[in-house]
Amino acid sequence: MGRVRPRCGAALGLALLLGAVALRGGHSRLHSRRVLDTVVSEPSPGLPWFSRVVYVDDQVNYVYTSGTQRAKPGPVWMAQPEGPEFWDERTLWGQRWQAWFNTSLTTLSQVYNQGEGFHIIQTMFGCGFREDNTIWGFYQDSYDGRDFLTFDKETMTWVAADIGAQITKRRWDAEINDNQGWKHYLEEICISFLRNSLEYGKETLQRKVRPTARVSDRSSHDGLTTLSCKVSGFYPRDITVTWLRDGESRQQVTYSEGILPSGDGTYQTWVTMEIDPTIKAHYSCHVKHESLLEPLSVPWEPNNSLIPVVSGVITAVLLTGVIIGVVVWKKKHPGRKGDGYAVAQANDQGSSGSDISAKA
Repeated sequence: MGRVRPRCGAALGLALLLGAVALRGGHSRLHSRRVLDTVVSEPSPGLPWFSRVVYVDDQVNYVYTSGTQRAKPGPVWMAQPEGPEFWDERTLWGQRWQAWFNTSLTTLSQVYNQGEGFHIIQTMFGCGFREDNTIWGFYQDSYDGRDFLTFDKETMTWVAADIGAQITKRRWDAEINDNQGWKHYLEEICISFLRNSLEYGKETLQRKVRPTARVSDRSSHDGLTTLSCKVSGFYPRDITVTWLRDGESRQQVTYSEGILPSGDGTYQTWVTMEIDPTIKAHYSCHVKHESLLEPLSVPWEPNNSLIPVVSGVITAVLLTGVIIGVVVWKKKHPGRKGDGYAVAQANDQGSSGSDISAKA
């Protein structure tokens, strides 16, 4: 990373022409646009030496790789509204960054006195905003999995993560025009791109899908019980799930594996907590999500396994008693069934059968 990066100025005209689109929706939602660049010294099948993936919220906006040499839209809603000039521009920038990163790999291996082998550069920059017009922007990169540089857009200077990054920091801090371009990009151009993408894909990106919650329990160690709250089928991704004990949050003692895709465009998550079932308390799973007018609360109702077992035994005993009583009663009254219906005796069956055949 020893030479000047591709400048942002050439993209200003296009971004301003696209303009900003007012968004509808809840004020709590955070929208973001992130550009992820990945460079590897030893490419392999399925892993090009340079790739750029642009995300809007959780959707792939477009992709450029050194293999295709072309920027390609991800979803249909991104491909349709933009003309070929837009994609030519995205392709050009992908090629410029590709050439710059090619030199950066060599420079960084020299800075850290490294030989041949697998090395990787990852850069992520982007922006976001909430519906209350709060905006933010960032740029950060890493080398071989370690932080390298981040951009402070307020001071328009670079923050070095180690001694090796100090060399690049001094060079980049001196590029005042370039740093002003980065600040302008993060605060205006990127936001403009984001707003347009949100308008193009509003049926997907701005939809609200209500979550469903299910509470269960299982025996744990030392006589404890693990409570589990599974929340699924929600969109957007941001959600708050907590366990309440007698109305008070127990978030500090809960465990979650995070928010995961459900595979159908929605998300799911689990939040668990261990309790002592001998301590009487009321537990409930509390869910806050943008799609809900009020928080969703699902109480935990302890399963009393003794009740169904005992009731089942009692039912079986009663049923057996009834059957035995009916059998005894029939033995005592062999010629009666129901209300006065006369059951044919053995010596009457022949004539009874003749009568039925004749009537048929």
